[in-house]
Amino acid sequence: MDILIHTLDNGIRLVHQTIPGLVAHCGVIINTGSRDESPDEHGMAHFIEHMLFKGTKKRRAYHILSRLEDVGGELNAYTTKEETAIHASFLKDDYERAIDLISDIVFNSVFPEKEIEKEKDVVLEEINSYLDTPAELIFDDFEELVFAGQPIGRNILGSEKSVTEFSREKVTSFIERNYGTDQIVFCSIGNISNEKILKLFRTCFGQVPLSHKNNSSSAKWEYKPASLTVKKDTYQNHYIIGNLAYNLKDPRRTGMYLLNNILGGQGMNSRLNLSLREKNGLAYNVESNYAPYSDTGVFSIYFGTDSQNLEKSISITMAELNRLRTSRLGSIQLSKAKNQVKGYLARGFENHESLMLSHGKSILVFDRIDNIEDLVKKIDLITATDLLEIANEVFEPSRLSALLYR
Repeated sequence: MDILIHTLDNGIRLVHQTIPGLVAHCGVIINTGSRDESPDEHGMAHFIEHMLFKGTKKRRAYHILSRLEDVGGELNAYTTKEETAIHASFLKDDYERAIDLISDIVFNSVFPEKEIEKEKDVVLEEINSYLDTPAELIFDDFEELVFAGQPIGRNILGSEKSVTEFSREKVTSFIERNYGTDQIVFCSIGNISNEKILKLFRTCFGQVPLSHKNNSSSAKWEYKPASLTVKKDTYQNHYIIGNLAYNLKDPRRTGMYLLNNILGGQGMNSRLNLSLREKNGLAYNVESNYAPYSDTGVFSIYFGTDSQNLEKSISITMAELNRLRTSRLGSIQLSKAKNQVKGYLARGFENHESLMLSHGKSILVFDRIDNIEDLVKKIDLITATDLLEIANEVFEPSRLSALLYR
């Protein structure tokens, strides 16, 4: 795997992989998300992601949106609890156009007052749309239950009150405090030489003044399992149950990924999908998820079902968790589980846009890139005993929190 890694004097890092093909991808990942917000800034990281498209010192909003779309490319962005990303997909001949545009909107946005007021209404509509989608909303509400009173527990979009009170001064203050050059990675995958990408990188990012993030998102708190029932005007009951899990740098993280996939991952042959949907017809959508963060993680199981099937569905779910806590996987079961995850991994490496963003986050968090061979070795080292120990820690019934929309 031919990967170039380079750091500028101002601390901005580059990771680039040269691949053949007509389409290329690049982007900026910033180590700042919603957990870096103070209570009165709730939703600010996501709001800034929107505002980066609203004008720079040399481009109006229309010119930003048209710059890549005029040549068949696409500009996009997202915000999580721990990072903000602006990325693009385009024809390889348009690399200079894409890098210049991304650099411009990240470092030269002017945040016009008029656009701020308009975008508040857009975000408020996004919040209302989200509130109308209980199958999505319940995940944020569950993390708010698990991380009670902590910034990481707050949802990414913000509230009507917080968004309404945003101002240009608050926007620029948040950026100055959080968007340090030492917290920024430029990532790229495409058919361009190392020499040319380095030249473009230095030209577009080298003149940015050195700065440091002046905000700490780490916090210590005591997790207390909790259960909550919320009355919702929905046809189905929505239920989620889970616990704290391992952070991004915990060596048990790979085993947790494997265990999560066995239980309720993307495969139709996951244990929860077979037991709840295929065998008993109790749920259309059932899944388990593992979300690792820099200093903690969350494991959860979600399903939606008719009210008369709720108790039976919970009972079956708990029985599946108990099976993984008490019964060690046989060699054939373990081999199949590993092969499935390896297949997903290989497919992910073929999705170059996703791989580009993954490279960026790896440099941001670990300052290194693991190739597929390294990841496969980690998977192969996992034993049935490892999974049993993880299951007994994370799936311990007394440690589980639960949220029900009834």
